[in-house]
Amino acid sequence: MTHLVFDAVTGERGGRTLFEGVSFALAAGDALRVSGANGAGKSSLLRIAAGLLASAGGTVGVEGRVAITDERLALDRERPLVKAIAFWAGIDGGDVAFALAGTGLTDLAEVPVRLLSTGQRKRAALARVEVAGALIWLLDEPANGLDTAGVAMLEALIARHRARGGIAVVATHQPVALPDAQELVL
Repeated sequence: MTHLVFDAVTGERGGRTLFEGVSFALAAGDALRVSGANGAGKSSLLRIAAGLLASAGGTVGVEGRVAITDERLALDRERPLVKAIAFWAGIDGGDVAFALAGTGLTDLAEVPVRLLSTGQRKRAALARVEVAGALIWLLDEPANGLDTAGVAMLEALIARHRARGGIAVVATHQPVALPDAQELVL
């Protein structure tokens, strides 16, 4: 059964404690909105959840594949978008056309990633998460650079993911509709 659990987790970076005693439990269909000031540890919390950063205390339990998106695009900037996303689909087995359609990028499939606008690159990062087929999404500031239609697309993407039994953890300063989400302020 898919879950993500933090039990009294402490996060540190550069010898500085960012947060401590953080606890939450998420199961299939759940969401968590993480907010707080710049430097409070939102990105570090996501990296701990992804297993990319060790916690300084407490325990983390993860059951299910994880996909993370942050400020790094993780797409080959020189390749056409469809081929850059297809690279990840080749690893994870996802549906490239579905991911591009779900993020509104079908018409830009042949455009090199380097030519995409800020908002289009953010959509491309979300398409990469979608194509991963992971049940746990860790999204770091996913609304940054998106216009109103882009935020609506993001909200619909997360809602579909949750309806399929996925978990979404969204670290954000922007308003993103996450009905019935747990809230964590760092």
